[in-house]
Amino acid sequence: MDKLICSEFKPGRRFVGRLPHGKDLITSIEDFCKASSIQMATFSVIGAVSSATLGAYDQKQQVYATFTQEEPLEIVFCTGNVSLLDENPVVHAHIVLGDVEGKTMGGHLFPKTILFAGEIDLQELTGKPLQRAYDDTTGLMLWKISD
Repeated sequence: MDKLICSEFKPGRRFVGRLPHGKDLITSIEDFCKASSIQMATFSVIGAVSSATLGAYDQKQQVYATFTQEEPLEIVFCTGNVSLLDENPVVHAHIVLGDVEGKTMGGHLFPKTILFAGEIDLQELTGKPLQRAYDDTTGLMLWKISD
């Protein structure tokens, strides 16, 4: 692919709410989307987690290197999207977290990130939902978009 290829969407419903204490951040969003019939969305989250699993993609080996922080952390920034994988809503998100000394860490958000408190602003997108599919070039599950 040598140019930007996009799909057009219109804003649908907008949800602002509290995420559940003690639950997984990703699973909570995916469960809400499934229950609300949301297939495409963008979102941001603020709050705190009691533990987090983050990672970065090793482009040469084409695998994620992950690590877990087992401590209270503030969500400094979290943004992501929801699209379909095998007809189910799936979250793709990145997060920046801060500790009590102001040190930050960030990366790709993985399950086993447990919420202490969280507020979400989720914007549904209407149009033909994008599907994630394996990309031979990167080894990632990327949006399948045709021009």
